[in-house]
Amino acid sequence: QVRLVESGGGSVQAGESLRLSCAASRSSYCMGWFRQAPGKQREGVAAIRSDASTTYAAFVKGRFNISKDIDKNTLYLQMNSLKPEDTAMYYCAADLNFPCSLLRYDYNYWGQGTQVTVSS
Repeated sequence: QVRLVESGGGSVQAGESLRLSCAASRSSYCMGWFRQAPGKQREGVAAIRSDASTTYAAFVKGRFNISKDIDKNTLYLQMNSLKPEDTAMYYCAADLNFPCSLLRYDYNYWGQGTQVTVSS
């Protein structure tokens, strides 16, 4: 069992930055960030494995950075150059096994989400 608690969401203007955090109750092989906008399916944003290798969705490459603090069991998502289309509920997810993709069905543990709103 892995408990996840997100924080750091908020309302910003386009072009600004936010950093999301996710406190985990234990370490996991794979941790990821997903987002879901109203009326849309939940989509993968970024994932990081225990060896620190990462995967990003094409729509955030170069703008977002996923990282983790192993000592604190905390996952981060640094979001720069935010756009109105980044507005969504952002979820932290974790899984203990492979493959660590950006597919929601590969994750067994989820946080409650933190809202990010970007205005133009």
